[in-house]
Amino acid sequence: MQNNLGEKIRKLRKEKGFTLDKLAELTESSKSYIWELENKNPPRPSAEKLAKIADKLGTTIEFLLDEDAEVSQEEAADAQFYRQYRKMDSATKDKIRQMVKLWGDEE
Repeated sequence: MQNNLGEKIRKLRKEKGFTLDKLAELTESSKSYIWELENKNPPRPSAEKLAKIADKLGTTIEFLLDEDAEVSQEEAADAQFYRQYRKMDSATKDKIRQMVKLWGDEE
């Protein structure tokens, strides 16, 4: 049986250049917990830990758990950015909108 969750975590962790130790530190987990998620079948993550892992890997829980991979990593990163954006104050949102408008005008 394939561990898609573990494969996604491992792939994203390596893309970010994180060791098991580093991801464990960033997510307030143990190295063995991260290793188990990547290697055990079936993995048994807690929702809280999975949310922290998804955040530090720049993705969403939905992407990590989606067995059919209907959501691309790019879409997951966009969704994560939007969640962060929604929490920003109005002045910061306005600056981001202005930057995006400037980038769009260059094309």
